[in-house]
Amino acid sequence: MFVGIFRNTGNKSSQLFYFCAMGRRNKNKVFEAVEVTGAGGKGKGIGKSPDGRVIFIDNVVPGDVADIKTTKKRKSYYQGTAVNFHQFSEKRVEPVCQHFGTCGGCKWQNMGYEYQLEYKQDEVFNNLIRVGKVELPKVTPILGSKEIYFYRNKMEFSFSDSRWLTPEEINSGKDFDDKNALGFHIPGMWDKILDIKKCHLQEDPSNAIRNFIKEFATSNGLSFFNARKQEGLLRTLMIRTSSTGEIMVLIQFFHEDKAKRELFLDAVIEMFPEITSLQYVINEKGNDTIYDQEVICYKGRDHIFEQMEGLQFKINAKSFYQTNSAQAYELYKITRDFADLKGDEIVYDLYTGTGTIAQFVAKKAKKVIGVEVVPEAIIDAKENAERNQINNTEFFVGDMKKVFSEEFINNHGQPDVIITDPPRDGMHKDVIAQIIGILPQRIVYVSCNSATQARDLSLLDEYYKVTRVQPVDMFPQTHHVENVVCLERK
Repeated sequence: MFVGIFRNTGNKSSQLFYFCAMGRRNKNKVFEAVEVTGAGGKGKGIGKSPDGRVIFIDNVVPGDVADIKTTKKRKSYYQGTAVNFHQFSEKRVEPVCQHFGTCGGCKWQNMGYEYQLEYKQDEVFNNLIRVGKVELPKVTPILGSKEIYFYRNKMEFSFSDSRWLTPEEINSGKDFDDKNALGFHIPGMWDKILDIKKCHLQEDPSNAIRNFIKEFATSNGLSFFNARKQEGLLRTLMIRTSSTGEIMVLIQFFHEDKAKRELFLDAVIEMFPEITSLQYVINEKGNDTIYDQEVICYKGRDHIFEQMEGLQFKINAKSFYQTNSAQAYELYKITRDFADLKGDEIVYDLYTGTGTIAQFVAKKAKKVIGVEVVPEAIIDAKENAERNQINNTEFFVGDMKKVFSEEFINNHGQPDVIITDPPRDGMHKDVIAQIIGILPQRIVYVSCNSATQARDLSLLDEYYKVTRVQPVDMFPQTHHVENVVCLERK
């Protein structure tokens, strides 16, 4: 399915028309004058069909009234897209990005930020109540981000030799000789790349670097990757920035071509001498992940530094670090506040990553034990602790459900407080069982997925009471939201 948008920008209330290419087997219905009553998962609007089923709708804002053409039918719901608008919501704003509607990165850019926060707050609360079924204190109002654009410190772009054409280009009837793209995947299409002119997520010189790289590569005949044919030289671009002003650029090549590689990398560093770290990867495998690949430093050092409350954190190409640096600081302050440390506690930091939270709370604890599955992250954590002259942290690598065992606890001490910040899937049931087995006095649960967080809270509910809840918006213009919960032993 493809959805295109034509907008009369001269009049906000003018109609938007959507053109949908559907498979012949789809028997699409059109529901007229559907009111969009809410916002649901993955940034979709929510409406109701005449037969009572929920409709999850693309490219609408709560308060819109539109005709909806269905794209998928299931037993209890439809999926659809707006084909004609009768009324626009008062919650609508004009998107700032020229790529909005085709690029799937900022699906809520057409909704006022105050309303984005409202729906994120509702999502957290509803998940904790409906999924977790736990008793809650009053949920603290969501902490919004001061910066709602240009807030990300890491962006990844893909090269393609057969770029995705916009609806305007398709309907122009023109032939386009420039088929190269450097940008983002079209949602749901692994081999289709939208060429990006300007992205509003990462501050300059991010756009300048990306646009120069595309122009130089095209004018010098460097081939762009073709994912289906598995050919081409240039594969991906990653740009990382830090609050200290440092910049990392990593280019992923599909195969080695020393002459072209050096020509390309030399041009990048000459144009942008402020780059702190210029690195590359030769990746000949079928996917773009670099975690099993050798990263080679071409110019500068192989890392950049992030800073927070006087602490320095080394960030390399494979490091995980919260992508909104300013809001990460707020998130960690909330985590530390919820932990309520007095100075004599043993703290376990599960899923510690590069040990950022562990080191952030260490000065208020007797000892902090961090556990993480990624070996490179633990190496960084140890280096960061040494650099920051923190002597009361220890870091261990391994699969959480295996490492976090009775023997491990016997060796390192019974935790008074557990801080856990798991991936989107939440904590493994064996990890939860171990927590129940040792019953620390307090748990601080940081989550990027309040649904799986709620599931885990329900498993802990017999032994713990939720005493504080604080949603945090890390990703303005998207539906994603972080949530911090404090649990006290009953």
